[in-house]
Amino acid sequence: MSKLNLIKPQMLKRGDKIATISLSWGGAGDKDILWRYNQGKKRLEEEFGLEVVEMENTLKGSECLYNHPEKRAEDLMNAFKDKSIKGIFSCIGGDDSIRLLPYIDFDIIRNNPKVFMGYSDANVTHMICLKAGLSSFYGPAVLSEFAENVEIFDYTKHWIEKVLFNNSEIGRIPSSDIWTSEHLPWDEKNKNIKRKTNFNRGTEILQGRGKASGHLIGGCIDVLEIIKGTKIWPEEKVWEGSILFLETSEDMPEPDFIKLWLRNYGAQRILDKINGIIFAKPYDNKYYEEYKTAIINVVRNEMKLKELPIMYNMNFGHTAPMMIIPYGALGEIDCDNNSFSILEAGVE
Repeated sequence: MSKLNLIKPQMLKRGDKIATISLSWGGAGDKDILWRYNQGKKRLEEEFGLEVVEMENTLKGSECLYNHPEKRAEDLMNAFKDKSIKGIFSCIGGDDSIRLLPYIDFDIIRNNPKVFMGYSDANVTHMICLKAGLSSFYGPAVLSEFAENVEIFDYTKHWIEKVLFNNSEIGRIPSSDIWTSEHLPWDEKNKNIKRKTNFNRGTEILQGRGKASGHLIGGCIDVLEIIKGTKIWPEEKVWEGSILFLETSEDMPEPDFIKLWLRNYGAQRILDKINGIIFAKPYDNKYYEEYKTAIINVVRNEMKLKELPIMYNMNFGHTAPMMIIPYGALGEIDCDNNSFSILEAGVE
């Protein structure tokens, strides 16, 4: 049984102050999207009882924040340093968080542990936290999940409360009954239109038998490519005995990219070191079968890892609704019963 010695943050409580932050794309502050940010903020306050504050540059808009990655990094450092702030939530992803790296002080994060949550390009900040020794949370963002049209999906809301507001074992995580990747333009006239949902077939075991456990590490496979070779790419020992979690973005990379990227994990000997893989539902269900074929071709046929457990079609990442994955927490794939569990709490 593998375990990373990461610091767990304190669980959130109603009345806690959390900071919203724009780490990549700064659209939360753009005039035509600000209504959407305010809708997400209102949900955080009314449904979860949180006091929401913006950092100095959170709402300065996409042009300003593109031109000033140092200001985004300054917001992150100041949010961690502020003792009154108990959590930091990413407004949205993008493709630009990697430019924060020169301005990061890992000691500030290590010495001021608190909840950090986001997904997609926030993967960069998750790896920053990981290097600093802090467990963070691959989960909802303000502009998307919290500002979901009409209401937050019940499945997403359940895991927010279970993982962030509760310090008991997270336990078994069943599949959502529904899924959607429908994109309705973020125009205020659409705010009362629910996205269309589809029946979710649940998880599949692509290979493996029995149970496999390990600490959870991974993220958006597209973004992880940006991180490779930088100082925040995990050391070999971090991968040892882990369960690798992967998902794809709304860019819907072609299956050949999945094949090439996984070959890199094979060349780094990462696939030899891990105890299992969990792979999320592809965005819009595109390339559903093709991704499976690419994964099997690399893992089973090329790497000859015929017993490595692989679970597919899980509910995290870019397709709604979503669960939350705490980095470093102990996950378990039960191949015989086609189930996945997190065997500890995500917070203290």
